[in-house]
Amino acid sequence: MRAQSNIFWVLAVFFFVADAAYTVWSLLSSEFHAVEWTGTLGIGLAGILAVFLGFYMNRSHYAQTGELPEDRLDAEIDDGDPEVGFFNPYSWWPFVLAAGCTLCFLALAVGIWMIFFGAAITAVALVGWVYENYRGVYRH
Repeated sequence: MRAQSNIFWVLAVFFFVADAAYTVWSLLSSEFHAVEWTGTLGIGLAGILAVFLGFYMNRSHYAQTGELPEDRLDAEIDDGDPEVGFFNPYSWWPFVLAAGCTLCFLALAVGIWMIFFGAAITAVALVGWVYENYRGVYRH
């Protein structure tokens, strides 16, 4: 967390310096000598976001019980490799779920009547994917 916190603090400083340079540049290059507010506010808000994230990462680093593997110099690659979970090989349910969600979002552009088909396919895919380990080849 310490490395991420430092990255966000460096980004915050960069964005604030870039914001000041952009504001001065827009004042000097404009024929009306006015501030270009879109870029100035956008870069300034990016700096504020970096401050928020840097502060959050800093507080999270001090609140955790131990050092993360990426913060230690003697850490191995395997130290930061947690158990993610069990996933079935050759499962087709994620593709069916993606197709159902695609139909639901396509219904927003084409016609709302398609959402019924997309919702039905999505529901079947969710149930199939959740209960995949209780039937068939991958039964426990």
